[in-house]
Amino acid sequence: MNKDTIKHARTCVYNVNYHIVWSVKYRRAVLDHEVEIYMKGLFQEIAVEKGFEVVMAEVGEQDHVHVFASAHPKIAPSYIVKMLKGISARKLFMKFPKLKNKLWSGHLWNSSFYIETVGSISEETIRKYIENQQKKG
Repeated sequence: MNKDTIKHARTCVYNVNYHIVWSVKYRRAVLDHEVEIYMKGLFQEIAVEKGFEVVMAEVGEQDHVHVFASAHPKIAPSYIVKMLKGISARKLFMKFPKLKNKLWSGHLWNSSFYIETVGSISEETIRKYIENQQKKG
């Protein structure tokens, strides 16, 4: 985490980090390189607009996403997931209409997700894990 992105509040320094994972509906391998590049840009735009930071994001096996996000403690982690999944799905369907043909119900993302809070000790471990996702896919 860049020290410039750590938030300050009077005498307190806070920075809440999350590792978030979710998959494509039916685990369809639809997140090809072109979709991935566009999606990563979307995640950055969404984060700036909604007041949190996407430190990094990678696609694993073209069917799931790993995101390392950071936010003010007042921003609920579920809000981060809702914004990333909801807005990205709508915009990805608009940019890549072929995605809807590969998914039966027209939903891009599975409704579930995994999220964990990341402490400063395990931050590097999470970064390496997410970076390795791009080598597998």
